[in-house]
Amino acid sequence: MNDFTPDDHRFMARALQLAAMGLYTTDPNPRVGCVVVRGRQVVGEGYHARAGEAHAEVRALRAAGEQARDSTVYVTLEPCNHHGRTPPCVDALLTAGVSRVVVAMEDPNPLVSGQGLERLRRSGVSIAHGLMAEAAHDLNPGFISRMQRRRPWVRVKLAASLDGRTAMASGESRWITGEAARQDVQRLRARASALLTGMGTVLADDPRLNRRISAADLGVAGSVNQPLRVVLDRQGQLFPRARLFQDEAPVQVFTAEHHVEALQARLAATGARVQGVREAHGHLDLTTVLTALAALEVNEVHVEAGPRLSGALMQAGYVDELVVYLAPHLMGGDARGLLDLPIQHMADRIPLEIREIRPVGRDWRVTARPSAT
Repeated sequence: MNDFTPDDHRFMARALQLAAMGLYTTDPNPRVGCVVVRGRQVVGEGYHARAGEAHAEVRALRAAGEQARDSTVYVTLEPCNHHGRTPPCVDALLTAGVSRVVVAMEDPNPLVSGQGLERLRRSGVSIAHGLMAEAAHDLNPGFISRMQRRRPWVRVKLAASLDGRTAMASGESRWITGEAARQDVQRLRARASALLTGMGTVLADDPRLNRRISAADLGVAGSVNQPLRVVLDRQGQLFPRARLFQDEAPVQVFTAEHHVEALQARLAATGARVQGVREAHGHLDLTTVLTALAALEVNEVHVEAGPRLSGALMQAGYVDELVVYLAPHLMGGDARGLLDLPIQHMADRIPLEIREIRPVGRDWRVTARPSAT
């Protein structure tokens, strides 16, 4: 058991703050922050900004310079011990001559998991880990999911009236929530690796399905990439004039296997990638879809879809988080509900853990996750 001091907590909290600065830019890499401390004085800080650029430890050690020798290093994720796009961070730590490394959580990547810490330990560096691990985990749910479960973290966003309605019976749904809530959604989109919807939503709303918030408004220096747009089009109906093809962000389409050839020909000029997926229970096999997205290094999937697809993801156990924006009005019993779920008995209810409730303009944002009890 590690006995962490108040200073340990303070410096790790700062490392977590630094890691969060990469929230919108590190994909597909994890968000990592690092603080170098000598004599209770911070001598270097750094965070990982973009894949291919220096890792957090390297940036912090560069800032510390010679003061890194015999220092304590606080890092939110286990230092890597393998060559990827950049050299191993363990090498940099050993070269700098640090004496102690405190890690929030081990790296879930099988190429790293425990190996970085073990090499540091064998080299005489004092090691402690597990400090503020839950906060570190919350920064990287998608990366952890992709490494441990071989699928992305799935977040389903919904907007509803106070009586749980998402559209009128006619399909009219603009706008249920206010401008502040819609702008808040853009931040969720910006942190995602991919935005996913179904063909029903494309036909009904013809969405652009992109991030519409600037890097400056996100507090990011430089550019922020658009997420991959993903459409589940079981019947091969997607059309090249759809608004989601109006900018250069990539589009991935999943369709039934017998529609692949025709859909590829129709969408050839758009540059969209089309992949065939077997059908199961009247819809595309969601396991195959999520596995394919993981293979594309997709960490977090942000879903904005109708009640049928959202319900299918929930029923299959693939929804990791629900974000529901509740508007202070009533739409009546004939309006459409949140999720299509075949629940007939109270015993079959799906339990949720409420993680957060907060106001966004005139609306309320409720964040929940499926619970085991």
